[in-house]
Amino acid sequence: MNPSASITASLQESARTLDTLSRESQRIAVAAHTMLRAYQAGGKVVAFGNGGSSCDALHLVSELVGRCERDRRGLNAQALVGNPAITTALGNDYGYERTFARQVEACVERGDVVVAISTSGNSPNVLAGVRQAKRQGAVTIGLTGDSGGRLKPLVDLCICVPATRTPRIQEGHLAVIHTICEVIEAAICNGQLAPQRSPTSVSLRRRLSR
Repeated sequence: MNPSASITASLQESARTLDTLSRESQRIAVAAHTMLRAYQAGGKVVAFGNGGSSCDALHLVSELVGRCERDRRGLNAQALVGNPAITTALGNDYGYERTFARQVEACVERGDVVVAISTSGNSPNVLAGVRQAKRQGAVTIGLTGDSGGRLKPLVDLCICVPATRTPRIQEGHLAVIHTICEVIEAAICNGQLAPQRSPTSVSLRRRLSR
């Protein structure tokens, strides 16, 4: 296959993936409103992942702390991937599998929203971070690929990009992140950030079962 044909095929595959991703629109909406309710209750969003997924975690947090498109108040968000001193210290002292769980233990509180990003859904340190978050009463959201891996049944809400290739999955994750931020910003700009009760895993599961 010549380069032009290969590029065209990749772009067409990407477009098909994003088009099919609309099947997750309800779950994307629930994820956005879950984060919004956490902010209404004075909580925060915490995100983590490995490699390209760590960049997606940083991207999500930068959009929340800064802005996506619209001027509004800054939102409390933290990515557990940006400090090499912490990451290397935890990897050295506790093993790489504990790099996220230990940070979750330190900074996540009941009612916070934890976003775990893994293209395979099977990254051991991501799974360990989610387990720790659930022990601490956080609401957990997963971003993963088509099968969902072991992450899917572990989190309260899983958004699965309908693809098996890592580049397509990561492109889908970026689209999900932007869409979530757009929904949150629209709600804030419409005055929907009054204090409310903190979200819970139980209330989220009830909403998804309707």
